Formats: sequence, C-alpha cells, structure tokens
Amino acid sequence: MSITVRVPAKVNVQLAVGAPRPDGYHDLANVFLAVGLYDTVTATPAEGLRLTVTGPDAAQVPLDGSNLAARAALALAERAGRTADVHLHIAKDIPVAGGMAGGSADAAAALVACDALWGLDTPHEVLLSICADLGSDVPFSLVGEAALGTGRGERLQPLEVGGTFHWVFAAADCGLSTPAVYREYDRLCEGREVPAPTASPELLAALREGDPHALAAAVGNDLQAAALSLHPALAATLAAGTGAGALAALVSGSGPTTAFLAEDAPASARIAEALTASGTCRSARVAASPAPGATVVGQDPDRDTVAARGADQR
Repeated sequence: MSITVRVPAKVNVQLAVGAPRPDGYHDLANVFLAVGLYDTVTATPAEGLRLTVTGPDAAQVPLDGSNLAARAALALAERAGRTADVHLHIAKDIPVAGGMAGGSADAAAALVACDALWGLDTPHEVLLSICADLGSDVPFSLVGEAALGTGRGERLQPLEVGGTFHWVFAAADCGLSTPAVYREYDRLCEGREVPAPTASPELLAALREGDPHALAAAVGNDLQAAALSLHPALAATLAAGTGAGALAALVSGSGPTTAFLAEDAPASARIAEALTASGTCRSARVAASPAPGATVVGQDPDRDTVAARGADQR
C-alpha cells in the first residue's frame, strides 16, 4: 500500500513572544490559523528509510536525517519497536524556509502516513506528544483549523472560527532561519523588560465572529521587527500589499513570507496581482483559512501486489 497525506501551511495571526527561558526557548502566545496551501507526503514500503522531494524550492529541502519528516518516521518506528522501512515522497507547495511551517507540516504528515501504512493505530494524544518532541509547530500541523499555542507553542487550545478568512502570501527571494530571527529578537529586546505573552481577547473575538476588519485591527507579530532587521526588503513588500488594499499586512511567523488579510476572495485576487506586478516579491498566492490538519487523502495498493493478484486470477 501507499498512503498519501495532505497537510496545510499556517499563518500566525498573533505571535506574542516572551523573554528567553533557561532552556533557550521562549514562552509564546501563538494564535495559529491553518491555510489552504498544502504539501502532500506519500509513504510507500521500502528497504530502509528513503526520502525524495519535488516541487518549488525542492532543492533547498534536506534529504538526510535532519529532515523533520524523516525524524518523524524514525520516532514513530522506534516507539512501535520496528524499523523505519519507508519511502517518503514530499510534494512541496508550502514555501520553504518561509515562516509557514512547511517542515513541521511535512513531519506531521509523515507521522500520519507512516502510522496508517504500518497499521499502528497510534492514539491521537501519543501522536501529538511525538509532534511536540519534533518541534514547536508540528502539533498544530497535525490538528489544523485554528488554535492558541502556549508554552513554546506546542500546547494547543482549539479556537472557534466563525467564518472564512482570505489571505495573500508573498514569497520572498530568500529564506530566514527561525533561530536567527529569535536571536535578533533577543538582541533588539536587550536591556528592556519583556512582558509575559498573552492572547489578545479582541483577536480571539474577531476569529469567533468571522470578522476580517476586526481581525485586521488585532493581528500582530513580535518577531516582525527582527525579520525586517535581517531582511529590510520585506518592508517594501508589506507596503505594496497595504497599498493594494490589504486590511492588514504582517510577516508570517519568523518570515520571510509576508501575509496580507483581504476583505473577500475577489480582493485577495486583486492584491495578489498587484504584489506580483510590484516586483517586491518572488510570487504571490491566495489561500483561505481555516483548513483541516494532516489528513489521509489517498490509499493505493502497491502496483506489484496488484499485478501479482491479477496474474493469479488469470
């Protein structure tokens, strides 16, 4: 059998960041929305662990043990007391190193795909625990929709969303390292007190009500100044999207992808067209939120097995 899992990107409509903890992480109030840009991961039986990638920027995705999808397969196999005999093929559509959790999404998808392929039926809470060990954004990639992430972002509280929100995402011409952005955040905050992060009541209410104007007034990203410090050209992209009619413009997560909230679907198409024409970004994509988390979308018999069965019947 082969199992194919589809998994969404995310945007942080609020990312409140606390001071560094003794373990080097930061406490967060991280309001996630899953958006309709997807990677797919297909798991097929193999001898040992094999990884292949296709799609935009596939050459930037590591194919060794540092890949989060590979680490997810190994972690699940170790828990099950088996070897990670699987070929994972990742079809990328989420921007690579773009602040939209593409690597985390692939890890969550690999967990779901391998769990189904190996017939493990692992409890959801156990999968969430493995996700948290792999990375702060991986648990949300598993569950999708909307959630408040606390701790370092891995402790999730589902959030109610009362409607559909329309977005445009502009891909930059380079990537940004999340650890580098956090280091720059710490540098910029040096010498001043950093308050404990809390979720905005106004933002949570805007999500419940499905009100894009109220959401636009409440979005925020404490890492945005750090991302702009490291990649100042993002300011021109943000200005271009705002000038094209976006209700709100912000850096997505640690960047460098920028996110633009639109009033409706036609407005998002106009903003994407203007951003593409502005020359301030590599590409612009429209997407709606919320979106479901990692979901099995394909289950196909192995072709060799099908052929053998057909020969037997003949």
